[in-house]
Amino acid sequence: MGDIKFGTDGWRAIIADDYTVENVIRVSEATALFMKARNMHKAVIGYDCRFGGVLFAETAARVLGSHQLEVVMGDHVATTPMVSLGVRKLKADIGIVITASHNPPSYNGFKLKSSFGGPSIPADIAAVESHIPEKAMNDIMTLDTMMDSGLLTYTNMEDMYYEHVMACFDIPSIRMSDFNIGYDAMYGAGYLIFPRILPTAKLLHCDYNPSFYGQAPEPIERNLQPFSEMIKADPKMAIGIANDGDADRIGMFDGEGNFVDSHHILLLLLYYLHKHKGLSGKVVITFSVTDKMVQLAKKFGLEVEVTKIGFKYIAEIMTTEDVLVGGEESGGLAVKGHIPERDGVWIGLMILEFMAKTGKTLQELVQLVYDEVGTFAFDRYDLHITQELKEQVIENCKANKYNSFGSLKITKTESLDGFKYYLDNDTWIMIRPSGTEPVLRVYCEAPNREIAKSTLDTVKEVLLS
Repeated sequence: MGDIKFGTDGWRAIIADDYTVENVIRVSEATALFMKARNMHKAVIGYDCRFGGVLFAETAARVLGSHQLEVVMGDHVATTPMVSLGVRKLKADIGIVITASHNPPSYNGFKLKSSFGGPSIPADIAAVESHIPEKAMNDIMTLDTMMDSGLLTYTNMEDMYYEHVMACFDIPSIRMSDFNIGYDAMYGAGYLIFPRILPTAKLLHCDYNPSFYGQAPEPIERNLQPFSEMIKADPKMAIGIANDGDADRIGMFDGEGNFVDSHHILLLLLYYLHKHKGLSGKVVITFSVTDKMVQLAKKFGLEVEVTKIGFKYIAEIMTTEDVLVGGEESGGLAVKGHIPERDGVWIGLMILEFMAKTGKTLQELVQLVYDEVGTFAFDRYDLHITQELKEQVIENCKANKYNSFGSLKITKTESLDGFKYYLDNDTWIMIRPSGTEPVLRVYCEAPNREIAKSTLDTVKEVLLS
């Protein structure tokens, strides 16, 4: 059997290729061995809407049971934040989520969560990897035997999450607001909880469909055009919220059907929590997030830390320090007062509460942020290229072979995680290989969308030439 490696956010692989029952057994046994080495006893296991979710979750449970470890299993589909919250509230040692998050429908995956209710820290992930056996164990315990032995119980993590939301948000104010809300679950695990919280929301792709109709459930603009059209067609629609496959990421549209990316959402969260709610704390962002977050945080007198890409780095800081807002470019955002976990439903509710409390449209709230830091736009190209070319581009970056991209001169470089180039047209671009897919990502921040796109086109031409 082949090597199994965890990427920036867990192990992902194509179902029936590398993602098999045998390999899930191997990863689950590594998790069990890790737990026993750390004197851990209890795990919470959940699964999203992907093909084989129940099968793979039950397989993981049976392996842990074979090692005499206690398992609490979700009784139906759960979002990743539900599992993380369950770990915290049920005082478990670890959480396992069977999900491939935003990856294409052919993938499934295996995420690990720590006792604090967020992603396992990199050191723990490495420790689990070190325990992965070469072959799958035989004769794993049955679920019936686990039940009889008191090693398996079931719980409704959706109910637990719903009660937590109702205690932490002014949901009545949102429900009574005079604006219409759209929600696109992208056939993901948020399809049950969001309409339960806001029953009058207008829904799209909000039913169970493990194939996702062939669309990767990543809430970025190009994947959400039907949702944008739905919003544009309804003159009363004020906001659209979309979540990914396991509902830990968010995408958003204003009332005119314009995409509001995670960079703008992060700025809105910081503005709301500090300026309107009077809260303080550290701001933690990953390397690919807009520099405007640093600008706004410093304007508010708040400390800022920039991490490598991967929410696990943010979560690790949130467990030891007072963090007000944390987030990454890919739509994984977290805030003070919740678990140290990205949560697309939670963040959507916070923006809705901001609108309800101020009586302002999403466009007006974005303008408040622009008044503080100036306008900007962000875009990203995902280049599906050969592994050979991808490796060559990265080697070129490491060797400092790029002094310019076409007529655009490089004025400064940074390489915390990927390669960021500040250019002389008041933009920056960043080049980084995906940690979970065969893709080279190229990011750009610019004064407006036209400059961002033209800059990306220039960079793409140079990289592929």
